[in-house]
Amino acid sequence: MSAPVNPLPDIAEVKTFLLSLQARICQQLADADGGAQFKQDQWLREEGGGGQSRVLTGGKVFEQAGVNFSHVSGATLPASATAHRPELAGRSFQAMGVSLVIHPLNPYVPTSHANVRFFIAEKPGEDPVWWFGGGFDLTPYYGFEQDARHWHQTAARLCKPFGDDVYPKYKKWCDNYFFLKHRNEARGIGGLFFDDLNTPDFAQSFAFMQAVGNGFTEAYLPIVERRKHLAWGDRQRQFQLYRRGRYVEFNLVWDRGTLFGLQTGGRTESILMSMPPLVRWEYGFEPEADSPEAALYRDFLPVRDWLQETE
Repeated sequence: MSAPVNPLPDIAEVKTFLLSLQARICQQLADADGGAQFKQDQWLREEGGGGQSRVLTGGKVFEQAGVNFSHVSGATLPASATAHRPELAGRSFQAMGVSLVIHPLNPYVPTSHANVRFFIAEKPGEDPVWWFGGGFDLTPYYGFEQDARHWHQTAARLCKPFGDDVYPKYKKWCDNYFFLKHRNEARGIGGLFFDDLNTPDFAQSFAFMQAVGNGFTEAYLPIVERRKHLAWGDRQRQFQLYRRGRYVEFNLVWDRGTLFGLQTGGRTESILMSMPPLVRWEYGFEPEADSPEAALYRDFLPVRDWLQETE
């Protein structure tokens, strides 16, 4: 008997990859830091499933870095999921993924976020509904065109085998998603964002998710290496702490993943691991004209086609 043309998703295979990805990224980040190791925290969810959170704090390079794996399940979906996909109402679900947020100490090293995830909803007598999602994005405090080009060139390169339209599509989605509507301002310089991916089949969709997960450190760590030894002072630190406030605002006001985690009874400590350890707000802050801080707003936060940039 021949195998089905479009076989059902292999949940175990996805989970094996995600656990391996978490371990590899943690090791690469610890090596880049050179002074701290991740602490691991296993947790269980009463409604079903659990996960493991790994957090590095007080490093030489990374003030805080968290890399979470979760695999949760339940009999019904929360409102945040069924509002987006009403056809999922009444189905049981499993959701698994790796999510990470890195907050460096040096203000010249950008914050970064990445996640890759898999979702499946099932109902007896009906085909399962499943998809992959994820991406990565970069949030600099001080802009460097070399870094921005490298970040987007790496994203474009990993998308290339999957079609010429993939990078432009998911870059635009990222630019639109990581946008603070209440401030009319981008969170950073974007990257990739994809969701609801289930075509042309499981194998191809899974391969793309793996490419994004594996490609994150190729995009991020060279930037860390270039910037982590730059000298900085209180001015740079204060601006970094101020801009971290935008990160908090986005995650608590707009991020669908944060809302899904909280509504499904996920582990709050792990969900809010994305928050920076220190942050500040300042009423009516305006950067000095023609300063490096002003350049972030002028030259980096507005959407740009970084693949067309030249030295």
